[in-house]
Amino acid sequence: MYHPPALNSPSALSDAIMRRDRRALSRAMSWVEDEHAGVDDLFRRLHQRTGRAIRVGITGPPGAGKSTLVARMATVLRRQSRQVGIVAVDPTSPFTGGALLGDRIRMPELADDPGVFMRSMATRGSLGGLAAATHEVLDLLDVFGVDWILVETVGVGQSELDVARMTDVTVVVLVPESGDAVQAMKAGLMEIGDLFVVNKADRDGADRAVTELRSMLALRERHGGRPLVVRQTVAVKGTGVAELLEAIEQWVEAGRPDGQFTGRRRETERWRLLHLAQRKLVRSLTIGPAGELALARLTTEVLEHRLAPHDAAAELVEVALRDVAGRA
Repeated sequence: MYHPPALNSPSALSDAIMRRDRRALSRAMSWVEDEHAGVDDLFRRLHQRTGRAIRVGITGPPGAGKSTLVARMATVLRRQSRQVGIVAVDPTSPFTGGALLGDRIRMPELADDPGVFMRSMATRGSLGGLAAATHEVLDLLDVFGVDWILVETVGVGQSELDVARMTDVTVVVLVPESGDAVQAMKAGLMEIGDLFVVNKADRDGADRAVTELRSMLALRERHGGRPLVVRQTVAVKGTGVAELLEAIEQWVEAGRPDGQFTGRRRETERWRLLHLAQRKLVRSLTIGPAGELALARLTTEVLEHRLAPHDAAAELVEVALRDVAGRA
């Protein structure tokens, strides 16, 4: 009888992921979300194998049909024999801390496809609609061997900058209803998008919405940006989805010769390193006796109005830095 190997160490997990073991991939993602002690070692073993997959962010206002569009995109990619990873970042349950929505509920037609790996992640209060662990999850999917990674965000609007910071191309999904494009512009989505999709294009006003979008985007292009792409889709019918994927691939490939693709990935890694450093610093504030004692003392001093919060925070950082230096 076959007994699967124990996946309880970074070396066992990394070896199994490189063998395309789905169980190992799920375990590693849980390690990332739970900030397991072995995560650093795991990525030390896997990092050289990252950077192959096309990473696509899908964002836009709630109700624009992002989940349906992502499912249709994955279906078309599978017909092309592409391996697909889907990361759906959901609102956090106030009771369990987990994702309120589930990928298998929203995309049942893909649930049993061995060429698709789906993961729902809870935002856990993370600004930008993306969980803090999302970038590491994308790397795991990349090492696992998927060709495309589709990242669907909750669509919270003004904080969707994070999706642009960790993907190669950002697709903003809108609908034809009057005022939607203007609201998107106010929400800041116009600044982060590379491709724009008017979904539900069988509704009245779709052509007008495309015209408005192109007019708005022309101003951005005049200020030195790349020519931006606008497409129409009817995701529930699959209309225009193949053309959208082709446009995404063309966008990525067009950025390679002039270095824009590499430059974007450089900015992505820069942001990621700063983000990781912040997380490690915050963690060091309360790990170990020195941090715990300092936090307890400073909390009391702030409550008793003997110390201002900003000064207490600065002292806590100093304690953490000394503690880190002492462990180095």
